Amino acid sequence: MRGRLRLLALILILLVVLYPLIWMVGTSFKSPEEIASNIGLLPETFTPGNFSSGWQKFDVNFGRFFLNSAMVSGLTVLGNTISCLLAAYAFGRLRFRMRKFWFSIMIATLLLPGHVLIIPQYILFRNLGWVGGDWPYLPLLVPQFLATEAFFVFLMVQFMRGIPRELDEAAKIDGASPYSIFQHVILPLSRPALVTTAIFSFIWTWNDFFRQLVFLSELEDYTAPVALTLFIDSTSESSVGPMFAMSLLSLVPVFLFFVAFQRMLVEGINTSGLKG
Repeated sequence: MRGRLRLLALILILLVVLYPLIWMVGTSFKSPEEIASNIGLLPETFTPGNFSSGWQKFDVNFGRFFLNSAMVSGLTVLGNTISCLLAAYAFGRLRFRMRKFWFSIMIATLLLPGHVLIIPQYILFRNLGWVGGDWPYLPLLVPQFLATEAFFVFLMVQFMRGIPRELDEAAKIDGASPYSIFQHVILPLSRPALVTTAIFSFIWTWNDFFRQLVFLSELEDYTAPVALTLFIDSTSESSVGPMFAMSLLSLVPVFLFFVAFQRMLVEGINTSGLKG
């Protein structure tokens, strides 16, 4: 009896969690008139034209926005995995002066809200000529190659602390340098933490709206989250149906990425010192 009640509770929680997604799927097939009148989950008359209308709504094809998001997300994954792994190796395995102090400073940056940092970052990047420059994605990508994501550095440090130091000592006896130890010992064993970093980096960057809105000003440079706001215009007619259709398509890459690496994500979290 207790097992059935637990199963029923889990099903109810699942329905609550999935309700917004199911509602969005149904709304993406509703006509503008039905969206205003029908609050149900399923449309009375299917309107698949929302997808074609949303795809060709602007002067720039919506596929361009998808490509921009994929490029920014992919390079962010590359930058975070490389830079945060190197920083974590320094904090977790090497010995240098004031190591604990600098590690504490890095952890303290987690307490700073991103909205507090966006103004000084914008001023800095504008003075460097990166805002509105020939390649406007520099403010979004360069920081990711400088290990600015303290959460991922912390995650990898926690993971490396679980790797026996006897492996490092054995490699040193064989004449390995710190670079060789990193390449042949730490790097192969850090695969779960790297996968976890890659998954979270991709999902967070793909769904990021505020930073991309601040630094991107040209229509052809917009990413998918920023482009979705163009469907709601206070000065003209809002295209709610096409907006939900494109929002549904925007969820597909994140869903597929998560499903493909779900097992590695769980493994990485369980072995990175983030157990509950």
